[in-house]
Amino acid sequence: MAQAALGAAGLHFDELNKLRVLEPEAAQQTAQLREECRAFLDKIVEFQKIVGSLIELVDQLAKAAESEKMKAIGARNLLKSIAKQREAQEQQLQALIAEKKMQLERYRIEYETLCKIEADQNEFIDQFIFQK
Repeated sequence: MAQAALGAAGLHFDELNKLRVLEPEAAQQTAQLREECRAFLDKIVEFQKIVGSLIELVDQLAKAAESEKMKAIGARNLLKSIAKQREAQEQQLQALIAEKKMQLERYRIEYETLCKIEADQNEFIDQFIFQK
């Protein structure tokens, strides 16, 4: 009867016979909800740590990928530069070959002319010797 009168006034006894304002069932549900919230918060904190480490890892991988990309661009530019240098060197060598061929042709013509002059002089010497 006393419990009913206290219950009507909004006061209740818990399992330890302590006077409470909330009903025991509502207090139990509140405690259970509090524990579930703590567990949920712990999981959220753990999730944030995992996501933070994942973001850090992704950032590191992005930096590494960017670095490799820059290295590849540098290597490609160097390769293009080397190819252009080789083309220029090839053109220089082709020009040198053409110049040397022209020089060879001049020397050949000069040699043939000198051979002809030598033959003429030998013939003149032979004629001069026979005339004496």
